[in-house]
Amino acid sequence: MKRSKARPTHRATFSIGTRVSESSIGPAALALDGSSTDSMYRQLYDKLRAAILDGRLRAGAKLPSTRSLADELAIARNTVMGAYEQLLAEGYLEGKTGSGTYVAQTLPDAVLNVPAVRPVAARDRNLAHLSRRGQILATNRLGVRYIDPPRPFRPGVPAIDHFPFDLWSRLLAKYWRREPAGLLPYTDPAGYKPLRDAIAEYISAARAVRCEPDQIIVVSGAQQALDLATRLLLDPGDEVWMEDPGYNGARAAFLAAGVKPAAVPIDNTGLDVTTGEKLSPHARLAYVTPSHQYPTGVVMTLSRRLDLLRWAERKRTWILEDDYDSEYRYASRPVASLQGLDKSGTVIYCGTFSKVLFPSLRLGYIVVPASLVDAFRGAKAVVDRHCPTVEQAVLAEFIAEGHLARHIRRMRMLYLERKDALLEMIRCELGDAIEVRSHEAGMHVVGWLQKGKRDSVVSGRALELGVEAPALTSYREKPGGQGGLILGYAAYSEPQLRNAVTVLAKVIK
Repeated sequence: MKRSKARPTHRATFSIGTRVSESSIGPAALALDGSSTDSMYRQLYDKLRAAILDGRLRAGAKLPSTRSLADELAIARNTVMGAYEQLLAEGYLEGKTGSGTYVAQTLPDAVLNVPAVRPVAARDRNLAHLSRRGQILATNRLGVRYIDPPRPFRPGVPAIDHFPFDLWSRLLAKYWRREPAGLLPYTDPAGYKPLRDAIAEYISAARAVRCEPDQIIVVSGAQQALDLATRLLLDPGDEVWMEDPGYNGARAAFLAAGVKPAAVPIDNTGLDVTTGEKLSPHARLAYVTPSHQYPTGVVMTLSRRLDLLRWAERKRTWILEDDYDSEYRYASRPVASLQGLDKSGTVIYCGTFSKVLFPSLRLGYIVVPASLVDAFRGAKAVVDRHCPTVEQAVLAEFIAEGHLARHIRRMRMLYLERKDALLEMIRCELGDAIEVRSHEAGMHVVGWLQKGKRDSVVSGRALELGVEAPALTSYREKPGGQGGLILGYAAYSEPQLRNAVTVLAKVIK
Protein backbone atom coordinates (compact mmCIF):
# COMPACT_ATOMS: atom_id res chain seq x y z
CA MET A 1 0.00 0.00 0.00
CA LYS A 2 1.33 3.39 -0.97
CA ARG A 3 1.51 5.91 1.79
CA SER A 4 0.26 9.34 0.92
CA LYS A 5 2.71 12.10 1.57
CA ALA A 6 1.78 14.43 4.37
CA ARG A 7 1.09 17.95 3.17
CA PRO A 8 3.89 20.27 4.27
CA THR A 9 3.53 22.74 7.12
CA HIS A 10 4.62 26.11 5.76
CA ARG A 11 6.47 28.50 8.01
CA ALA A 12 7.77 31.98 7.28
CA THR A 13 9.73 34.66 9.06
CA PHE A 14 9.96 38.17 7.75
CA SER A 15 10.52 41.65 9.07
CA ILE A 16 8.39 44.59 8.07
CA GLY A 17 9.74 48.09 8.08
CA THR A 18 7.48 50.86 9.30
CA ARG A 19 7.66 54.61 9.49
CA VAL A 20 7.61 54.42 13.26
CA SER A 21 9.65 51.38 14.21
CA GLU A 22 10.49 47.90 13.07
CA SER A 23 7.75 45.26 13.43
CA SER A 24 8.30 41.58 12.79
CA ILE A 25 6.43 38.32 12.73
CA GLY A 26 8.20 35.46 14.50
CA PRO A 27 8.92 32.10 12.91
CA ALA A 28 5.76 30.40 14.17
CA ALA A 29 3.35 33.24 13.54
CA LEU A 30 2.43 32.24 9.98
CA ALA A 31 2.57 28.47 10.34
CA LEU A 32 -0.01 27.19 7.87
CA ASP A 33 -1.12 23.63 8.58
CA GLY A 34 -1.78 21.60 5.45
CA SER A 35 -3.72 18.99 7.44
CA SER A 36 -6.16 21.50 8.90
CA THR A 37 -9.77 21.53 7.83
CA ASP A 38 -9.48 25.30 7.43
CA SER A 39 -8.38 26.52 4.03
CA MET A 40 -4.94 28.11 3.52
CA TYR A 41 -6.69 31.41 2.81
CA ARG A 42 -8.59 31.25 6.10
CA GLN A 43 -5.53 30.31 8.11
CA LEU A 44 -3.46 33.16 6.62
CA TYR A 45 -6.28 35.64 7.17
CA ASP A 46 -6.67 34.59 10.81
CA LYS A 47 -2.96 34.77 11.57
CA LEU A 48 -2.43 38.16 9.94
CA ARG A 49 -5.50 39.55 11.70
CA ALA A 50 -4.29 38.19 15.06
CA ALA A 51 -0.83 39.74 14.52
CA ILE A 52 -2.44 43.10 13.79
CA LEU A 53 -4.73 42.99 16.80
CA ASP A 54 -2.09 41.98 19.33
CA GLY A 55 0.39 44.59 18.10
CA ARG A 56 3.01 42.41 16.44
CA LEU A 57 2.09 44.21 13.23
CA ARG A 58 1.70 47.82 14.27
CA ALA A 59 -0.35 50.55 12.70
CA GLY A 60 1.37 51.80 9.54
CA ALA A 61 3.50 48.67 9.07
CA LYS A 62 4.05 47.72 5.42
CA LEU A 63 3.23 44.16 4.41
CA PRO A 64 5.19 42.14 1.84
CA SER A 65 3.86 42.05 -1.68
CA THR A 66 1.46 39.23 -2.44
CA ARG A 67 4.04 37.63 -4.75
CA SER A 68 6.89 37.65 -2.24
CA LEU A 69 4.70 36.35 0.64
CA ALA A 70 3.32 33.61 -1.62
CA ASP A 71 6.88 32.54 -2.49
CA GLU A 72 7.90 32.66 1.18
CA LEU A 73 5.00 30.43 2.21
CA ALA A 74 5.05 28.21 -0.87
CA ILE A 75 1.37 28.80 -1.53
CA ALA A 76 -0.60 30.22 -4.42
CA ARG A 77 -0.48 33.97 -4.90
CA ASN A 78 -4.30 34.00 -5.17
CA THR A 79 -4.45 32.69 -1.62
CA VAL A 80 -2.43 35.64 -0.33
CA MET A 81 -4.39 38.07 -2.47
CA GLY A 82 -7.65 36.68 -1.03
CA ALA A 83 -6.48 37.15 2.56
CA TYR A 84 -5.22 40.69 1.84
CA GLU A 85 -8.47 41.64 0.09
CA GLN A 86 -10.58 40.42 3.01
CA LEU A 87 -8.46 42.35 5.50
CA LEU A 88 -8.67 45.44 3.27
CA ALA A 89 -12.46 45.11 3.08
CA GLU A 90 -12.74 44.83 6.87
CA GLY A 91 -10.48 47.83 7.47
CA TYR A 92 -7.45 46.07 8.95
CA LEU A 93 -5.28 47.01 5.98
CA GLU A 94 -5.16 49.95 3.63
CA GLY A 95 -3.64 50.14 0.19
CA LYS A 96 -1.60 53.05 -1.16
CA THR A 97 -1.37 53.31 -4.92
CA GLY A 98 2.16 52.74 -6.13
CA SER A 99 3.44 52.13 -2.61
CA GLY A 100 2.00 48.88 -1.25
CA THR A 101 -0.25 47.51 1.48
CA TYR A 102 -0.08 48.79 5.07
CA VAL A 103 -1.65 48.03 8.45
CA ALA A 104 -4.45 50.53 8.97
CA GLN A 105 -3.84 53.44 11.33
CA THR A 106 -7.33 53.02 12.90
CA LEU A 107 -8.34 49.42 13.51
CA PRO A 108 -11.99 48.27 13.50
CA ASP A 109 -11.46 46.21 16.65
CA ALA A 110 -9.86 49.05 18.61
CA VAL A 111 -13.02 49.44 20.63
CA LEU A 112 -12.52 45.90 21.91
CA ASN A 113 -9.10 46.65 23.38
CA VAL A 114 -10.36 48.25 26.56
CA PRO A 115 -8.39 48.23 29.83
CA ALA A 116 -8.94 45.18 31.99
CA VAL A 117 -11.31 45.72 34.87
CA ARG A 118 -11.35 44.06 38.25
CA PRO A 119 -13.58 40.97 38.12
CA VAL A 120 -16.66 41.29 40.26
CA ALA A 121 -18.22 38.56 42.32
CA ALA A 122 -20.49 36.23 40.33
CA ARG A 123 -23.56 37.24 42.33
CA ASP A 124 -22.87 40.96 41.82
CA ARG A 125 -22.27 40.43 38.12
CA ASN A 126 -25.54 38.49 37.71
CA LEU A 127 -27.73 40.89 39.64
CA ALA A 128 -26.29 44.26 38.64
CA HIS A 129 -28.91 46.57 37.16
CA LEU A 130 -31.65 43.93 37.14
CA SER A 131 -35.24 44.62 38.05
CA ARG A 132 -36.69 42.95 41.15
CA ARG A 133 -38.35 40.36 38.95
CA GLY A 134 -35.13 39.95 37.01
CA GLN A 135 -33.22 39.26 40.20
CA ILE A 136 -35.67 36.53 41.15
CA LEU A 137 -35.43 34.96 37.71
CA ALA A 138 -31.64 35.16 37.63
CA THR A 139 -31.17 33.53 41.03
CA ASN A 140 -33.79 30.81 40.57
CA ARG A 141 -32.15 27.57 39.50
CA LEU A 142 -35.33 25.48 39.42
CA GLY A 143 -35.80 25.95 35.68
CA VAL A 144 -32.38 24.48 34.83
CA ARG A 145 -32.30 21.75 37.43
CA TYR A 146 -31.58 19.01 34.89
CA ILE A 147 -29.45 19.59 31.82
CA ASP A 148 -27.53 16.29 31.66
CA PRO A 149 -28.92 12.93 30.44
CA PRO A 150 -31.49 11.39 32.82
CA ARG A 151 -30.54 8.60 35.17
CA PRO A 152 -32.59 6.68 37.73
CA PHE A 153 -34.64 7.85 39.59
CA ARG A 154 -35.04 11.28 37.97
CA PRO A 155 -38.79 11.96 37.85
CA GLY A 156 -40.90 13.33 35.03
CA VAL A 157 -39.02 11.66 32.17
CA PRO A 158 -40.95 9.45 29.71
CA ALA A 159 -39.58 6.35 27.99
CA ILE A 160 -38.24 8.26 25.01
CA ASP A 161 -36.60 5.13 23.57
CA HIS A 162 -40.09 3.65 23.06
CA PHE A 163 -41.40 6.63 21.12
CA PRO A 164 -42.49 5.79 17.52
CA PHE A 165 -39.73 7.76 15.83
CA ASP A 166 -40.28 6.19 12.38
CA LEU A 167 -43.93 7.18 12.36
CA TRP A 168 -43.22 10.71 13.58
CA SER A 169 -40.45 11.08 10.98
CA ARG A 170 -42.77 10.02 8.16
CA LEU A 171 -45.40 12.53 9.22
CA LEU A 172 -42.83 15.29 9.50
CA ALA A 173 -41.31 14.44 6.11
CA LYS A 174 -44.74 14.40 4.52
CA TYR A 175 -45.35 18.02 5.47
CA TRP A 176 -41.95 19.18 4.26
CA ARG A 177 -42.30 17.32 0.97
CA ARG A 178 -45.48 19.25 0.31
CA GLU A 179 -43.54 22.54 0.56
CA PRO A 180 -45.88 23.73 3.34
CA ALA A 181 -46.03 27.39 2.38
CA GLY A 182 -49.23 27.83 4.35
CA LEU A 183 -47.50 26.74 7.58
CA LEU A 184 -44.48 29.01 7.31
CA PRO A 185 -45.78 32.59 7.76
CA TYR A 186 -46.88 34.05 11.08
CA THR A 187 -50.11 32.46 12.20
CA ASP A 188 -52.79 32.53 14.90
CA PRO A 189 -51.19 33.02 18.34
CA ALA A 190 -53.78 30.63 19.81
CA GLY A 191 -52.31 27.81 17.74
CA TYR A 192 -52.85 25.76 14.59
CA LYS A 193 -56.61 25.28 14.21
CA PRO A 194 -56.55 21.54 13.34
CA LEU A 195 -54.40 20.92 16.43
CA ARG A 196 -56.83 22.79 18.67
CA ASP A 197 -59.66 20.75 17.17
CA ALA A 198 -57.76 17.52 17.84
CA ILE A 199 -56.86 18.53 21.40
CA ALA A 200 -60.46 19.48 22.19
CA GLU A 201 -61.73 16.10 20.99
CA TYR A 202 -58.97 14.22 22.81
CA ILE A 203 -59.34 15.87 26.24
CA SER A 204 -63.11 15.69 26.02
CA ALA A 205 -62.97 11.92 25.61
CA ALA A 206 -59.97 11.16 27.82
CA ARG A 207 -60.25 13.78 30.56
CA ALA A 208 -63.95 14.85 30.55
CA VAL A 209 -62.90 18.43 29.82
CA ARG A 210 -65.77 20.59 28.54
CA CYS A 211 -64.59 23.12 25.98
CA GLU A 212 -64.73 24.35 22.42
CA PRO A 213 -61.58 24.46 20.25
CA ASP A 214 -61.62 28.27 20.45
CA GLN A 215 -61.02 28.03 24.21
CA ILE A 216 -57.68 26.28 23.65
CA ILE A 217 -54.40 28.19 23.51
CA VAL A 218 -51.40 26.16 22.33
CA VAL A 219 -48.35 26.96 24.48
CA SER A 220 -44.76 25.80 24.76
CA GLY A 221 -45.41 23.53 27.71
CA ALA A 222 -47.07 23.81 31.10
CA GLN A 223 -44.49 26.33 32.32
CA GLN A 224 -45.63 28.88 29.76
CA ALA A 225 -49.24 28.18 30.70
CA LEU A 226 -48.33 29.04 34.29
CA ASP A 227 -46.51 32.18 33.20
CA LEU A 228 -49.38 33.43 31.04
CA ALA A 229 -51.98 32.78 33.74
CA THR A 230 -49.84 34.57 36.33
CA ARG A 231 -49.25 37.59 34.10
CA LEU A 232 -52.93 37.97 33.21
CA LEU A 233 -54.69 37.14 36.47
CA LEU A 234 -52.37 38.21 39.28
CA ASP A 235 -50.71 41.43 40.38
CA PRO A 236 -47.52 41.73 42.46
CA GLY A 237 -48.43 41.23 46.09
CA ASP A 238 -51.42 38.97 45.37
CA GLU A 239 -51.59 35.67 47.22
CA VAL A 240 -52.05 32.26 45.62
CA TRP A 241 -52.73 28.87 47.17
CA MET A 242 -49.88 26.47 46.50
CA GLU A 243 -49.93 22.77 47.38
CA ASP A 244 -47.33 21.89 50.03
CA PRO A 245 -45.40 19.85 49.06
CA GLY A 246 -45.88 20.99 45.50
CA TYR A 247 -44.44 21.63 42.05
CA ASN A 248 -41.42 23.90 42.31
CA GLY A 249 -41.83 25.17 38.76
CA ALA A 250 -45.16 26.73 39.71
CA ARG A 251 -43.70 28.24 42.85
CA ALA A 252 -40.90 29.75 40.76
CA ALA A 253 -43.37 31.30 38.29
CA PHE A 254 -45.37 32.88 41.11
CA LEU A 255 -42.33 34.24 42.93
CA ALA A 256 -40.90 35.68 39.71
CA ALA A 257 -44.14 37.62 39.21
CA GLY A 258 -44.01 39.05 42.73
CA VAL A 259 -46.90 36.84 43.82
CA LYS A 260 -46.94 35.37 47.34
CA PRO A 261 -47.47 31.58 47.43
CA ALA A 262 -49.40 30.42 50.51
CA ALA A 263 -48.33 26.88 51.41
CA VAL A 264 -51.57 24.91 51.85
CA PRO A 265 -51.03 21.41 53.25
CA ILE A 266 -51.89 18.19 51.44
CA ASP A 267 -53.54 15.30 53.25
CA ASN A 268 -54.73 11.93 51.98
CA THR A 269 -57.75 13.52 50.24
CA GLY A 270 -55.94 16.39 48.53
CA LEU A 271 -55.61 20.11 49.12
CA ASP A 272 -56.98 21.15 52.53
CA VAL A 273 -59.46 23.86 51.49
CA THR A 274 -60.47 24.74 55.05
CA THR A 275 -56.86 25.34 56.09
CA GLY A 276 -56.27 27.30 52.89
CA GLU A 277 -59.07 29.72 53.76
CA LYS A 278 -57.53 30.27 57.19
CA LEU A 279 -53.98 30.73 55.90
CA SER A 280 -54.83 32.96 52.94
CA PRO A 281 -58.44 34.19 52.96
CA HIS A 282 -57.84 36.70 50.14
CA ALA A 283 -56.02 34.46 47.67
CA ARG A 284 -56.67 35.30 44.04
CA LEU A 285 -55.87 31.84 42.62
CA ALA A 286 -55.37 28.22 43.69
CA TYR A 287 -52.84 26.09 41.83
CA VAL A 288 -53.65 22.37 42.09
CA THR A 289 -52.76 19.00 40.58
CA PRO A 290 -55.95 17.14 41.58
CA SER A 291 -55.78 14.02 39.41
CA HIS A 292 -52.31 13.00 40.65
CA GLN A 293 -50.86 15.45 43.14
CA TYR A 294 -47.25 16.33 42.49
CA PRO A 295 -45.20 14.98 44.13
CA THR A 296 -47.16 12.87 46.68
CA GLY A 297 -49.45 11.11 44.17
CA VAL A 298 -52.62 11.79 46.19
CA VAL A 299 -55.87 11.97 44.19
CA MET A 300 -58.19 14.77 45.28
CA THR A 301 -61.54 13.33 46.35
CA LEU A 302 -64.83 14.47 44.88
CA SER A 303 -65.78 16.12 48.18
CA ARG A 304 -62.59 18.19 48.17
CA ARG A 305 -63.03 19.10 44.51
CA LEU A 306 -66.53 20.42 45.16
CA ASP A 307 -65.27 22.35 48.24
CA LEU A 308 -62.57 23.97 46.10
CA LEU A 309 -65.01 24.89 43.32
CA ARG A 310 -67.44 26.41 45.82
CA TRP A 311 -64.62 28.45 47.36
CA ALA A 312 -63.58 29.80 43.95
CA GLU A 313 -67.14 30.70 42.99
CA ARG A 314 -67.85 32.34 46.36
CA LYS A 315 -64.61 34.33 46.37
CA ARG A 316 -64.78 35.12 42.63
CA THR A 317 -61.27 33.81 42.15
CA TRP A 318 -59.51 31.31 39.87
CA ILE A 319 -58.34 27.69 39.96
CA LEU A 320 -55.40 26.63 37.79
CA GLU A 321 -55.60 22.87 37.21
CA ASP A 322 -52.33 21.27 36.09
CA ASP A 323 -53.12 17.86 34.60
CA TYR A 324 -49.51 16.88 33.99
CA ASP A 325 -49.53 13.04 33.77
CA SER A 326 -53.12 11.99 34.37
CA GLU A 327 -53.13 9.58 31.39
CA TYR A 328 -51.11 7.05 33.37
CA ARG A 329 -53.51 5.46 35.82
CA TYR A 330 -53.21 1.71 36.36
CA ALA A 331 -55.93 0.55 38.75
CA SER A 332 -58.86 2.17 36.89
CA ARG A 333 -59.70 4.60 34.13
CA PRO A 334 -58.09 8.07 34.43
CA VAL A 335 -59.81 10.33 36.95
CA ALA A 336 -62.03 12.97 35.36
CA SER A 337 -60.75 16.53 35.37
CA LEU A 338 -61.73 19.18 37.88
CA GLN A 339 -62.57 21.46 34.95
CA GLY A 340 -65.35 19.10 33.90
CA LEU A 341 -67.14 19.78 37.19
CA ASP A 342 -66.85 23.55 36.91
CA LYS A 343 -70.16 25.33 36.24
CA SER A 344 -69.09 28.91 36.95
CA GLY A 345 -66.09 29.32 34.63
CA THR A 346 -63.45 29.51 37.35
CA VAL A 347 -61.12 26.68 36.27
CA ILE A 348 -58.22 27.16 33.87
CA TYR A 349 -56.98 23.77 32.70
CA CYS A 350 -53.49 23.11 31.35
CA GLY A 351 -51.84 20.01 29.94
CA THR A 352 -48.64 19.12 28.16
CA PHE A 353 -47.31 16.58 25.67
CA SER A 354 -43.91 16.49 27.37
CA LYS A 355 -44.84 13.45 29.48
CA VAL A 356 -46.79 11.48 26.88
CA LEU A 357 -44.47 12.16 23.91
CA PHE A 358 -41.11 13.82 24.58
CA PRO A 359 -40.08 16.96 26.51
CA SER A 360 -38.21 18.77 23.75
CA LEU A 361 -41.37 18.91 21.62
CA ARG A 362 -42.29 21.95 23.78
CA LEU A 363 -45.99 21.85 23.02
CA GLY A 364 -48.79 22.03 25.56
CA TYR A 365 -52.18 23.65 25.85
CA ILE A 366 -54.29 25.73 28.16
CA VAL A 367 -58.09 25.68 28.22
CA VAL A 368 -59.50 28.99 29.39
CA PRO A 369 -63.05 30.15 30.14
CA ALA A 370 -64.69 31.90 27.19
CA SER A 371 -64.38 35.26 28.96
CA LEU A 372 -60.57 34.97 28.94
CA VAL A 373 -59.96 33.76 25.39
CA ASP A 374 -59.13 37.14 23.86
CA ALA A 375 -56.89 38.09 26.78
CA PHE A 376 -54.85 34.87 26.59
CA ARG A 377 -54.65 35.05 22.81
CA GLY A 378 -53.29 38.60 23.01
CA ALA A 379 -50.81 37.74 25.76
CA LYS A 380 -49.51 34.75 23.81
CA ALA A 381 -48.94 36.99 20.78
CA VAL A 382 -46.85 39.36 22.89
CA VAL A 383 -44.80 36.67 24.65
CA ASP A 384 -43.65 34.63 21.63
CA ARG A 385 -46.12 35.24 18.76
CA HIS A 386 -47.00 31.54 18.39
CA CYS A 387 -45.56 28.04 18.73
CA PRO A 388 -43.81 26.34 15.75
CA THR A 389 -46.50 25.56 13.21
CA VAL A 390 -45.06 22.56 11.35
CA GLU A 391 -44.66 20.62 14.61
CA GLN A 392 -48.23 21.57 15.50
CA ALA A 393 -49.45 20.21 12.17
CA VAL A 394 -47.61 16.92 12.69
CA LEU A 395 -48.99 16.59 16.21
CA ALA A 396 -52.51 17.33 14.98
CA GLU A 397 -52.30 14.45 12.52
CA PHE A 398 -50.65 12.21 15.12
CA ILE A 399 -53.64 12.74 17.42
CA ALA A 400 -56.36 12.67 14.76
CA GLU A 401 -55.16 9.35 13.29
CA GLY A 402 -55.23 7.68 16.72
CA HIS A 403 -51.46 7.34 17.15
CA LEU A 404 -51.43 9.29 20.41
CA ALA A 405 -54.07 7.08 22.03
CA ARG A 406 -52.25 3.92 20.93
CA HIS A 407 -48.91 5.24 22.17
CA ILE A 408 -50.40 6.11 25.57
CA ARG A 409 -51.88 2.60 25.87
CA ARG A 410 -48.50 1.03 25.11
CA MET A 411 -46.71 3.29 27.57
CA ARG A 412 -49.31 2.62 30.26
CA MET A 413 -48.53 -1.10 30.02
CA LEU A 414 -44.78 -0.51 29.98
CA TYR A 415 -44.87 1.85 32.95
CA LEU A 416 -47.07 -0.55 34.91
CA GLU A 417 -44.49 -3.31 34.37
CA ARG A 418 -41.65 -1.04 35.45
CA LYS A 419 -43.57 0.22 38.49
CA ASP A 420 -44.39 -3.29 39.66
CA ALA A 421 -40.78 -4.36 39.13
CA LEU A 422 -39.55 -1.36 41.13
CA LEU A 423 -41.94 -2.08 44.01
CA GLU A 424 -40.76 -5.70 44.15
CA MET A 425 -37.12 -4.60 44.14
CA ILE A 426 -37.81 -2.16 46.97
CA ARG A 427 -39.54 -4.90 48.97
CA CYS A 428 -36.66 -7.32 48.49
CA GLU A 429 -33.72 -4.93 48.85
CA LEU A 430 -35.00 -2.32 51.30
CA GLY A 431 -37.69 -4.06 53.32
CA ASP A 432 -39.29 -1.64 55.75
CA ALA A 433 -36.58 1.03 55.26
CA ILE A 434 -38.83 2.60 52.61
CA GLU A 435 -42.63 2.60 52.45
CA VAL A 436 -44.50 3.19 49.19
CA ARG A 437 -48.14 4.15 49.74
CA SER A 438 -49.89 5.66 46.71
CA HIS A 439 -48.78 4.02 43.46
CA GLU A 440 -51.90 3.65 41.33
CA ALA A 441 -50.95 6.35 38.82
CA GLY A 442 -48.21 8.51 37.34
CA MET A 443 -44.57 8.04 36.44
CA HIS A 444 -43.01 8.03 39.92
CA VAL A 445 -43.64 6.87 43.45
CA VAL A 446 -42.67 8.38 46.80
CA GLY A 447 -40.46 6.22 48.97
CA TRP A 448 -41.28 7.36 52.51
CA LEU A 449 -38.35 7.04 54.89
CA GLN A 450 -38.51 5.94 58.49
CA LYS A 451 -38.98 8.74 60.98
CA GLY A 452 -35.71 10.36 61.90
CA LYS A 453 -34.13 9.74 58.50
CA ARG A 454 -33.24 12.98 56.73
CA ASP A 455 -34.22 12.66 53.10
CA SER A 456 -31.86 15.45 52.01
CA VAL A 457 -28.90 13.52 53.43
CA VAL A 458 -29.97 10.24 51.83
CA SER A 459 -30.61 11.98 48.50
CA GLY A 460 -27.21 13.68 48.58
CA ARG A 461 -25.33 10.45 49.31
CA ALA A 462 -27.21 8.64 46.54
CA LEU A 463 -26.35 11.39 44.08
CA GLU A 464 -22.65 10.98 44.91
CA LEU A 465 -23.03 7.37 43.78
CA GLY A 466 -24.80 8.29 40.54
CA VAL A 467 -28.44 7.88 41.58
CA GLU A 468 -30.90 10.80 41.43
CA ALA A 469 -33.59 10.47 44.08
CA PRO A 470 -34.83 14.00 44.89
CA ALA A 471 -35.72 14.64 48.51
CA LEU A 472 -39.39 15.24 49.25
CA THR A 473 -38.44 18.14 51.52
CA SER A 474 -37.06 20.00 48.49
CA TYR A 475 -40.70 20.32 47.33
CA ARG A 476 -41.91 21.69 50.66
CA GLU A 477 -42.30 25.34 51.56
CA LYS A 478 -42.72 24.69 55.27
CA PRO A 479 -40.11 22.66 57.19
CA GLY A 480 -40.92 19.42 58.95
CA GLY A 481 -42.93 16.40 57.98
CA GLN A 482 -41.86 12.87 57.16
CA GLY A 483 -38.98 12.56 54.72
CA GLY A 484 -39.18 10.73 51.44
CA LEU A 485 -37.52 10.16 48.07
CA ILE A 486 -39.08 10.82 44.65
CA LEU A 487 -38.46 7.67 42.59
CA GLY A 488 -39.17 8.07 38.87
CA TYR A 489 -39.37 4.79 36.97
CA ALA A 490 -40.97 5.45 33.57
CA ALA A 491 -37.78 6.10 31.59
CA TYR A 492 -35.61 3.31 33.03
CA SER A 493 -35.21 -0.37 32.23
CA GLU A 494 -35.42 -3.03 34.90
CA PRO A 495 -31.62 -3.50 35.06
CA GLN A 496 -31.19 0.26 35.53
CA LEU A 497 -33.81 0.28 38.28
CA ARG A 498 -32.24 -2.72 39.99
CA ASN A 499 -28.81 -1.11 40.08
CA ALA A 500 -30.27 2.11 41.46
CA VAL A 501 -32.20 0.26 44.19
CA THR A 502 -28.97 -1.51 45.19
CA VAL A 503 -27.30 1.87 45.58
CA LEU A 504 -30.19 3.14 47.71
CA ALA A 505 -29.92 0.08 49.92
CA LYS A 506 -26.26 0.84 50.59
CA VAL A 507 -27.05 4.46 51.37
CA ILE A 508 -30.09 3.93 53.61
CA LYS A 509 -29.16 0.85 55.61
